[in-house]
Amino acid sequence: MRSSAITFDEHLEEMMKDPQFAAEYEELRPEYEIVKAMIVGRREKGMTQQDLAVATGIPQGHISRIENASYNPSVALLKRIAAGLGKELHISFLRRG
Repeated sequence: MRSSAITFDEHLEEMMKDPQFAAEYEELRPEYEIVKAMIVGRREKGMTQQDLAVATGIPQGHISRIENASYNPSVALLKRIAAGLGKELHISFLRRG
């Protein structure tokens, strides 16, 4: 039996029906994609924020601020995080629309 709780993706889908919310979300999409990639990457490796901090030499507080989107990391910092997750960082520019 399915729980009455909704997932984040279901909630986001509902919120995206509001044009103002959708416009603001799209403006911040790259930041949200970084956050999601970090959290998914950590969970895939079974790592805590502290584990990632140890693997990268980045203080756990910085990892936390990146994951809650209150800090915008440099490309150099993202490369260290990717390496700590056993991944490579790839950045691309995509055509809009």
